[in-house]
This record gives sequence, structure tokens and C-alpha cells, in this order.
Amino acid sequence: EKQMANELVIGCVGKPSAGKSSFLNAATDANAKIGNYPFTTIEPNHGVSFYMVQCPCVQYNKTELCNPRYGKCVKGTRFIPVKILDVAGLVPGASEGKGLGNRFLDDLRQADVLMHVIDVSGTTNEKGEATKGYNPINDIQWLDEEIHAWIYNNLWSKWGSTVRRHLATNSQIGNTLQAQVSGYGVRLWQVHQVLELLPFIKDGVTIEKWAEEHVHEFVNAFMKVRFPTVYLLNKIDSPHADANIANICSKYGDGQIVLTSALAELFLKRMRKNGFIRYNDGADDFVSAKDEEESGGPEDPLLPPLKSLEANLERQLEKIRDLVMFRHGSTGVYDAIKKAVTIRGYLPAYPVKNLHNFTCDDSGGVFRDCVLVPPDTTVRELAKIVDQNIDKYYSHAEGITGQRLGETDIVTPANNIVKFTVTITEEMSALQEEQANDKT
Repeated sequence: EKQMANELVIGCVGKPSAGKSSFLNAATDANAKIGNYPFTTIEPNHGVSFYMVQCPCVQYNKTELCNPRYGKCVKGTRFIPVKILDVAGLVPGASEGKGLGNRFLDDLRQADVLMHVIDVSGTTNEKGEATKGYNPINDIQWLDEEIHAWIYNNLWSKWGSTVRRHLATNSQIGNTLQAQVSGYGVRLWQVHQVLELLPFIKDGVTIEKWAEEHVHEFVNAFMKVRFPTVYLLNKIDSPHADANIANICSKYGDGQIVLTSALAELFLKRMRKNGFIRYNDGADDFVSAKDEEESGGPEDPLLPPLKSLEANLERQLEKIRDLVMFRHGSTGVYDAIKKAVTIRGYLPAYPVKNLHNFTCDDSGGVFRDCVLVPPDTTVRELAKIVDQNIDKYYSHAEGITGQRLGETDIVTPANNIVKFTVTITEEMSALQEEQANDKT
């Protein structure tokens, strides 16, 4: 099934009352039509959101013809479906099985990148109970500690036998460690990435000489590679948020931080649905009936008129405009999705059948297909992601200018529009005929 082998899964974690449910409701498209995703199934604790990026239809002046098979393209902004996993049971002691600890840790294995929703209002403690003056920087620390303890305890409990087997089989250190962490969905190249982050490896400390502190260092590096985390500072429009945001940014930097107001995004979408405002997902502002009246009417005269706002609704919208959108540029919800995708290094690739008009089928739509691929994906690996049969009957691939691409060439933003050519065999011809009959 298309994309199944490389679906990016964002694991959304957060203590009770941090706003995780609000974020998931704001970010996921619960009302989307069935069949609008390239996923075979959506589990109960999974949702679908969208990674927003400029579509190549803009560069090639094909915006009017862009008709994605999955997701959508709105005025040149491509909405690429991504999965979000609601990770359950985040409480202190999860690594010891407290709360829904075992479920929490099992869910983590499915995630490629974590999104930690943190309440920066300071009004909920580590258990999600109402309080005042709580320092949310503690939430980041204990989540890291829970994941670290989970991984470390699994490794250290059998470290002696691991070392003995390593010496007896004369194995490479990467192979030995990969066997121990394979349950976390880790490949050998990722283990090598981890080892490159460890100074004591460069100093020649062999695995049989590792002490507890070495294993702890390995786990710290492993977490950076396997579980990169976006810190979602939520409730940014609360009275005490600014000081807490400053403290967290001072300690962790802003490279992995996104400021959000999930409730603001939910409220804007509800107002849009009820016909009170015009609002594009992730936009830096909205338009009300009053705004349109002052500007001389809607941009598109064919749009239906907006409803007038009651005073209380107008006050709420102006508060969101002032405290969230004008101060921070947006509600941050879709910025968070974008950060999660980019921090993992995924990029979009666009397979086409015709490099002159960018079509994929007889519909006439351009750039119909788009897949998100992991970093360092080769052209041949992309062929397999797009369609197993393209990989099976692969002949060659061409880039945007018609130049041949090598099978081991890495897919980059410079060559991510690709045409694949296959070798036609009797088996392939039969398969194409069968697919054509299925469509009719």
C-alpha cells in the first residue's frame, strides 16, 4: 500500500489538562472525507493532520490545475497528510508502570517524533491537578527522565550478557547495540549516528569497559536520535505564560519550541464553520463581517456574506487577534506540525508521469501525488515507496530537466520531482490491464 512503509507518525504526549486533547482536536481533520488519506487504516488513538508547504505548482504556474489525490492544495499551499498518535498515560512513574505506563511506553515505540504539549499557564501541577505558580519546566525534565529510565533499565538489566555475547561473537559494536534497541524501531545507521555523538567512543573506550555512566550517556544520545521532541508551549495567552516561556526558552533554546494556543485555533474554526469569520488554517489573521464592511466587501464577491457578531463573540475574537495572532503570528498549531516534520528531516517528493505538464494520470490534474520521505532516501527507495511494482520493474528515473538520476542519488529539494520508467513485461502488462479493469 502506497506510503505505508514510510508513514511519519507524530506522537503527541502531555499530562492531563495540559491541552493535549484541545491540540489534537485543533490539529486533526475529524470531518475529512473517508479516502482523503493515503493510509490504509486510522486507529482509534490516531488522527490525521496536515504538513503545510509551498507546492511546486506555484513555481511552474500550475496552481489552477493542481488537484492532489490526497490532502489538498489551497492557493499554492500544499496540505500533506501526516499521522498523529495520541500517546496515553503520561504521569510521573510511567516507566515503572504507574498510570497507563505500559500503554504509554508501547505507544512511544510507534512514534517517529514526539510533540510534548506543555501548559505554560502554571495552573496545573505534574499530575494535571489545579494549582497556582507551578513551574512547567519540570514537565520537560520528568518526561525526559521517564523515557531515559525506560530505555536504561531495559539495557542495564541485561548488560552483562550483552557484553559476553559481544565478545564471544566478535561482533561490531553497532550490531551489538542495534540488537539491544531494535525493539524501539531503530536501524543500524541510527545506532551509528548515536555512537558518533559519544566522545568516549572516539577516546577508544570499548564496550566491555562501559560502566553505568557510559550507558547513561548512550541513552541520552539515543533519545536525541530516536525520539527528537518538539516542545509545544500551550496556553500562551494566559496571564503568567510569558515568564514561563522565557524560562523554558532560556534553558532549552527555541530550536525545538513552538508557542501555541490550541483553544484559540478551535474557537477560530468553530466561528468559521458557523459563518462568522473567514479564516485559513494556520493564518496570521481572520476576517469578520465588520472587517469586510470597512474594507469594501469580501475579496471574492461570490462568497456568501458573513454573519454579524454579538458583542461577547467579538470581544473573544479580538482577544485572540491581540494576544495570539498579532503577538505570535498564528495560533501555532500548524507551525507545530511543520516543526515536527522538519526536525525529523522528512521532505516531500512528487512522482509524475509527464515532466512537461506534471500530470500523473488522465485527470489532467498536476502534482497529484506527493509522499513524505525520510532523510537520505535514495531514488530507488523512493520508487519502492511510491509503488512496489515500480521498484520491481524499475528501468530508470529522470529529474525535472529530463536528466537521468542514479539509483543511489539522494532525494533532495533540488530533485524531488521525479518521473519513473519501468520495463514492460508480460506480467507488468497483465497487472496494468487488471488495474484498468478495477477502475472501470
